[in-house]
Amino acid sequence: MIGVYDYTVILTYLSTLSGVVGIIVTMTGMGHPYCGTLFLMFSGLLDGLDGKVARTKKNRSDMEKEFGVQIDSLSDLICFGVLPASIGIAQLRVSGILVDLGRGVDMQENRSLVLLLITIAAVYVLAALIRLAYFNSTADERAEEALIKGKSYFTGLPVTAAALIFPLTLVAHWFTRADLTVFYFWVMLVVAMLFIGNFKVPKPNKKQFAIILLIGFIELVATLLILLYE
Repeated sequence: MIGVYDYTVILTYLSTLSGVVGIIVTMTGMGHPYCGTLFLMFSGLLDGLDGKVARTKKNRSDMEKEFGVQIDSLSDLICFGVLPASIGIAQLRVSGILVDLGRGVDMQENRSLVLLLITIAAVYVLAALIRLAYFNSTADERAEEALIKGKSYFTGLPVTAAALIFPLTLVAHWFTRADLTVFYFWVMLVVAMLFIGNFKVPKPNKKQFAIILLIGFIELVATLLILLYE
């Protein structure tokens, strides 16, 4: 079989499966946007660990390293590009703005608003795609810059930030009892612009990474509580 199947990519594969299942449960009658949010956060956790796991293998071939880079980006597009957009569409459905997608798109009186929000979701996925392609095509430049400056940076907001941003929006939506459905899409538009923005974001150190994990854990617990009381 073609491909790589050792432990260096297993977390990426699991993250991809989580993203795909999340898309399915949000876009069908089986699930709910908050179910999709759980899968989004799970994918974010796996993505945060997969690179560290892969680097523990010291004798990876150049092909294995390049495969790992490419498969990670493809997985990110599914998990942090398509899945957040799917969660937004599902939220439109359960809020009543968009009626049952399972029987086709049945738009209510606010047809123009629905079309605008769906367009934002599509633009968001496109921005994630552009960012990931740019990230891969400038890998050598970034490695050289890191050697010179002694510190690594991202250009633009990493797509994995979606695993923290969108769950927070949905948690606020539930706990405040305010209808933040449309606000979710405005957040999506802002995040899309940040994906392709030309600014530097320092890569998190160990302490900052631990804080990010803590925030994600709090959001996870909050989402589980929401699902229990829905």
